[in-house]
Amino acid sequence: MSWVDLINEFVPFNEQERKDKEATLKYINMFDDILKRDNGIIHITSSGFVINKNKDKVLMVYHNIFNSWSLAGGHADGEEDLIGVAMKEITEETGVKGIHPITDMIVSLDILPVLGHIRKGKHITSHLHISVAYLFQADENEQVVVRPDENSAVKWIPINAIDIYSSESHMKKVYNKIIYKIENLLL
Repeated sequence: MSWVDLINEFVPFNEQERKDKEATLKYINMFDDILKRDNGIIHITSSGFVINKNKDKVLMVYHNIFNSWSLAGGHADGEEDLIGVAMKEITEETGVKGIHPITDMIVSLDILPVLGHIRKGKHITSHLHISVAYLFQADENEQVVVRPDENSAVKWIPINAIDIYSSESHMKKVYNKIIYKIENLLL
């Protein structure tokens, strides 16, 4: 199934996801470079909400640019296999290799603001990310590795403490939405 089909088949959980899906499909038709970060207005990223076997911890990184604990993930950079992008980014950013998808369906679809920042010595102007998130599971005892160019820490965080660790209010809403879906088996 193509990445566009996966977005088309995504069943919104609430009004925010319904509106973000509608806008995403509009932007996919507007921009032929939406999978590339060269599109300085809006582009697609893919991330993973990685839980342990007991579903009581989530694997997070302390993101250097956002100065907050966040999910591992990254830009599609032209790649159409969005779950593959998420898996690659999780492995690169955390060192965890034994991850596997719980489902191949999108768990959360969000359009998120990214404020202007410096990356690798260059200014990146404010833009939007179409965030496609997937649900994964991994062994919390597997060794984690910090990737200094991306993050300054990697840690399994108690799932009920994400609000304490995350300093981004817009991301707390995303995390809490995913947790609700996990707890209520809406996946």
